[in-house]
Amino acid sequence: MLNPNRVVDGCFGRVMLAEAVAPTSSAARAAHLILFKHDGADSRCEIDGATVPLTREDIVFVNAQEPYTHVPGLEGAATRLLAVQLSPQWLSERFPALQSEQDRAFPRPHELVTQRIRRLADTLAIEILHDQFLAAERIEFMLQELMLSIVEGYLAKRRASSPLWRGSRFADQRIRRAIALLRDNPNKEVNIDELATQVGLSRSRFYDLFQLCTGLSPRGYLDMLCVEAAIAKLSGGRTKIADVSAELGFSAQSNFTRFFLNQVGISPSRYRRAGALAEPAAPHDGDVAGGPTPAG
Repeated sequence: MLNPNRVVDGCFGRVMLAEAVAPTSSAARAAHLILFKHDGADSRCEIDGATVPLTREDIVFVNAQEPYTHVPGLEGAATRLLAVQLSPQWLSERFPALQSEQDRAFPRPHELVTQRIRRLADTLAIEILHDQFLAAERIEFMLQELMLSIVEGYLAKRRASSPLWRGSRFADQRIRRAIALLRDNPNKEVNIDELATQVGLSRSRFYDLFQLCTGLSPRGYLDMLCVEAAIAKLSGGRTKIADVSAELGFSAQSNFTRFFLNQVGISPSRYRRAGALAEPAAPHDGDVAGGPTPAG
């Protein structure tokens, strides 16, 4: 049985944090599904005749119209799942080539999760647990980042000519490189003009292309990455706010506090305290040790 802890709906589809305490079968559905283990016991999924593991090291894909069964690893052992249901329409607007082969956006049901995608999944879970502070544009940004990382990390690499970028708003390799450079260093001191030079574009052309591809200005995109990094670090519980501020390139902690307040609607210290109250108890799993690896 699947017991939802939190559910967030939007034009993208649905994101849900839920506990699975017994085998759960799902009939064919209109949305594509991506599954992560958040904490609790390891488990597995049965998809189209294949059995795949679901641990903290795995990512599971279920295409639209594809039934699947989630099976707990031990009797009575609960697993908390992050389930991302993506609307085919939302996905095709960003990656139209994914929808070109009988709605099989994902050719393989299982991959080993990358560090970047694991961090995104953990931060998504944190965000929906703090749903009173969640902004629609921020979750949309994170899901776009998730899909961009999935296409880059798994799908396009298996296509010699990378046709999966065809028709996509992210087709320009120079903008994808700029995004990768921003991800590598989410820091307010990044010089955007130098970034444009690094990817071989003039300043004005870079700003125009970046906005066209991502829907955000380069500085707006960087701000979103900084918020994501800040939330991950704050929710880890161990990093001092002053250290988070310095790591993200703020000249003073007061500047970071003002930035976070403007972006999230609450101060960093209050967000951290709210997190302790929002987090539901981890699933009990007998002798199985469960718990998320701190993000960031």
